[in-house]
Amino acid sequence: MSRTRFVHQALCYGSDDEFLDGTLTFARDGLDAGDTVLAVVASHNIGLLDEALGDRSEEVEFVDANDWYGSPSRTLGRYNAYCAAHDTDATGRPRGIRVIGEPVWSDRTALEVREWMRYESLLNIAFAGTGHWILCPYDTRALPVGIIRSAVRTHPELALGPRQSAHCGRYVDPADFYAECDTTRPPILPAGRDDVPFARGRSAHVRRAVSAYARGLGVSEQLTHDIVTAVHETVVNSVRHGGGRGVLRLRSDSEYVICEISDPGTPAAPSAPPPPPPFPGHLPPDPSAASGHGMWVVRQLSDLATQTLDPTGSVVRLYFRRSAVL
Repeated sequence: MSRTRFVHQALCYGSDDEFLDGTLTFARDGLDAGDTVLAVVASHNIGLLDEALGDRSEEVEFVDANDWYGSPSRTLGRYNAYCAAHDTDATGRPRGIRVIGEPVWSDRTALEVREWMRYESLLNIAFAGTGHWILCPYDTRALPVGIIRSAVRTHPELALGPRQSAHCGRYVDPADFYAECDTTRPPILPAGRDDVPFARGRSAHVRRAVSAYARGLGVSEQLTHDIVTAVHETVVNSVRHGGGRGVLRLRSDSEYVICEISDPGTPAAPSAPPPPPPFPGHLPPDPSAASGHGMWVVRQLSDLATQTLDPTGSVVRLYFRRSAVL
């Protein structure tokens, strides 16, 4: 079975046999059609699918999900780059791409789970104009009910077995799901004596403060560079669109370095200001576009990011994992 439009399906399985019922024919059909087939699944499921495919397993690229699903934005970027590199054959002719993608849900905080749910919904926008096919397995034996319920709200279709599927009646439009995710945001950080005010022309001061803070925590040079770059880009955006000044607050806990950039907005904002761009920074920008890359880069560098964008005052909070977990 082949499709000419983007397909995004959830496979809810409760046994090894159900996992294979949903993935084996999917992979074989893709190989028979000349598609690129990528399986990013739990290590146990790699073994199951590899054995079931037999000699054809060499035609499938396998990746352990723990090595792929590090942060939502970087994972979307990684899929985008993979598809761009594999959507033509050796002669340059278009070819389909089939992905079996099993997100990692274990050991996630509530904030992380919410952002991974948002990621699943955003796939429907990011790949809407393609003919790719993504099948997302959900293990009902191990996952909380809330995560299983989210699957039928973020996937237009349910995979029911070999070449069988059904429309998800509870599927939610990505714009509505995105807005729903934004109804729960962490409170703004309280003021502290180490806060860093910024204004136009003070970006070097911000970079020095962030670098000193990160090094004081003992994080790696690479992570320090990523934090400085992401904060600098966010501050530049804040100065440009938020009235020319703001405050940077630097905090940390056992897991994350947290950087919050807030501004008071534009004092002379029009009575009917334009709405913020949809899905800001979440979707890969057009490589040929002259602008619109900033927040995408910020999200690629950070592990998590929350945004409240408003002409009367915006807050962007960036999270950087202190240790190299996932």
